[in-house]
Amino acid sequence: MNTPIASSTDRILDLARWAPSGDNTQPWRFETVDGQHVVLHGHDTHEHCVYDLDGWATQLSMGALVETAVIAATAHGWSTQARRRTDLPQDRPTFDLHFAPDNQIQPDPLLNWITKRAVQRRRYATTPLSDEQKKALSDTVGSGHEVLWIESARERQQMAVLLFRSARLRLVTHEAYRVHSEVIEWGSQFSHSKVPDQSLGVPQAVLNMMQFAMHSWERVQFFNRYMGGTMLPRVLMDFLPAIACGAHFALLARRPARDMDDVVASGRAMQRFWLTASKLGLSLQPEMTPLIFSRYANEGRRFSVLPGTQEEARDVAGRLARIMGNDAAARGVFIGRIGHGPKVAARSLRLDLDALRGTSAP
Repeated sequence: MNTPIASSTDRILDLARWAPSGDNTQPWRFETVDGQHVVLHGHDTHEHCVYDLDGWATQLSMGALVETAVIAATAHGWSTQARRRTDLPQDRPTFDLHFAPDNQIQPDPLLNWITKRAVQRRRYATTPLSDEQKKALSDTVGSGHEVLWIESARERQQMAVLLFRSARLRLVTHEAYRVHSEVIEWGSQFSHSKVPDQSLGVPQAVLNMMQFAMHSWERVQFFNRYMGGTMLPRVLMDFLPAIACGAHFALLARRPARDMDDVVASGRAMQRFWLTASKLGLSLQPEMTPLIFSRYANEGRRFSVLPGTQEEARDVAGRLARIMGNDAAARGVFIGRIGHGPKVAARSLRLDLDALRGTSAP
């Protein structure tokens, strides 16, 4: 191979940066030590993001980042050894990646889908997934995980109600508003560091209303109190899409996560599942809020000063457990909907590689 080693590590990182992260936050920075050693510096967002409970969302993303780098390295005939630095604080998940030439390594079949994988929030066809598609997806998550399929019309309706109720917590709490007000890029089809509003899957008139309301927390409260402000977004962004899909799925760990390494392993499985879905021509949208609010409720941990939110979270937790079963709900690490959807026309992009170099927090 004629590609210089240093150039190869840059190409690996240039693909790795396309790993998914919550709201496109990209909570990582890259340090190149030498031609065959790079460091992935993660910085979790739990102190200011209600969705990053115990840093798990960041740790899932770091797992996806590691897996993407491993896949990218196969393009150069390299094997990868990934090791977490266990002497650092929990909020700084950091990984050393060591690459080595290996004549047994072939390009990973998922390699070409790294930059094409995206979130599709619009409605899908209700055509069920084939047994072959479900087997291919289940086979890709490895022995440490399994996939639970939630796919009948009745189950999809139950998921729609669950997501509709969970979305209210997302829209009425100031803690969630703080996150949303920072991550949406208004008037955009693409965004390098946020979520473009045109990817949210709702008509322009609704986007205009949302942008006006989200200008301040006071406006959000006014819309919610006097104009039914949560109803239309929840119907359009949660309820209807939950019905209009081929299936919902839950990625389950074989046992509940005990530490960061377990969560990172789930992130690696999640990324292979998602890339496989893209390879199969399927659309996918994460549906993580029921899992997150259920954890808050089940562990008796408050996430909002707004009265009544703990009770609503307990209702969400109960509904999730009835749909998935208590054991599966306890082992759930990633939930989403999947199916044959329209081509993605608006999406999050990524910061350039040079902007992601360094060691300090984003």
